Amino acid sequence: MPTPTPGAGGLARRLGVADAVVIGVGSMVGAGVFAVWAPAAQAAGSWLLAGLLIAAIVAYCNAVSSAQLAAVYPVSGGTYVYGRERLGEWWGFAAGWCFVIGKTASCAAMALTFATYVTDINWLRRLIALAAVLALAAVNYRGVTRTARLTRILVTCTLIVLALVLMVLFTAAPRHHETAGTSPYGVLQSAGLLFFAFAGYARIATMGEEVREPAKTIPRAILIALVVAIGIYLVVALALLRTGDPASTTAPLASAVDGVGAVWAVPVVRIGAALASLGALLALIAGIGRTTLAMARNRDLPTWLAAVHPRYQVPHHAELALAAVVGVLVLTTDLRGVIGFSSFGVLLYYAIANASAFTQPADQRRWPRAVNVIGLTGCVVLAVTLPWTSAVVAAAVLAAALLVRRLTRGRAGSARS
Repeated sequence: MPTPTPGAGGLARRLGVADAVVIGVGSMVGAGVFAVWAPAAQAAGSWLLAGLLIAAIVAYCNAVSSAQLAAVYPVSGGTYVYGRERLGEWWGFAAGWCFVIGKTASCAAMALTFATYVTDINWLRRLIALAAVLALAAVNYRGVTRTARLTRILVTCTLIVLALVLMVLFTAAPRHHETAGTSPYGVLQSAGLLFFAFAGYARIATMGEEVREPAKTIPRAILIALVVAIGIYLVVALALLRTGDPASTTAPLASAVDGVGAVWAVPVVRIGAALASLGALLALIAGIGRTTLAMARNRDLPTWLAAVHPRYQVPHHAELALAAVVGVLVLTTDLRGVIGFSSFGVLLYYAIANASAFTQPADQRRWPRAVNVIGLTGCVVLAVTLPWTSAVVAAAVLAAALLVRRLTRGRAGSARS
């Protein structure tokens, strides 16, 4: 598969390993560390750590499959490209569509999460969310190095806040509380919801056309980012279970520090959550823009979206369109239940990644096929255990997109004949 080059419709390779790792960690830590615990704990009860472990195992399998594929296909688009190359264009389209719709909803969710920590006034919250979307879209528009630089700042601030909060929680006396039991189904549903937090490494693969030495950089960055994120989530989970009941509140970290008497730390948590949400939103915009670019190049989306800015070397039409769609969503939609919807789409996306990696020949393999089988099975199992409304809506949207593609491709074929 030919790789587009800068100045010929391609993107500039400006990112190193550290930049890619920061973007991946910023996506994973910002996406869930302040928000995902409540629904996951409600599903898993006292088995929250088991749900986290299952999510981490599935995420690891998905990560190594993505890394193995990205080393061979170092272009923008991630599993959209891998599915097309290994399984056929329909599988690639399904993967790309799942990624775009799921992550577009996640953009709106992150923008609204940021605004929620800024104000409690609903109408003002929506305007603040819109301002965040437009501001970060403008950063992405000016070039990927600015995206990586700002993400690095936001990730650093988030990790400093987390370190302070964890120090407060681990130095406080443990607080005992009754935690409800659960069923195996509840643990799996918890794992599916927690998977939402680990999906950030996809951003590294989708930006494969913008990293230096992609065959080495992408696999290394994906694994480093995932290991760092798993470590952070494990420590946070232990702290929450030690000092509070994460299932009892929508803001478990703030509730935990308040519960141990560190009222002064509550504003710090709010600031950390706001910064983490901005970091996740910034990386999401970058990743979706690149997948949209790849789909537009293959005419799976309007070709207008395939334009690359001649100066900034970014898919500027795709990012402008994304900002417009997300802007409408934050002004009109309540996305509190979007985690299940997003998780369903992303799990299907990675199921296709694992299936694609399974077909790679021996000379392209870095890990045994058993890893791909475990990842594929895990994705399917976790997807079907998510809240049924999320699964049904996401499946219906995917089916509608496939139907539209079938009808439009059929008309195009008839016109040519």
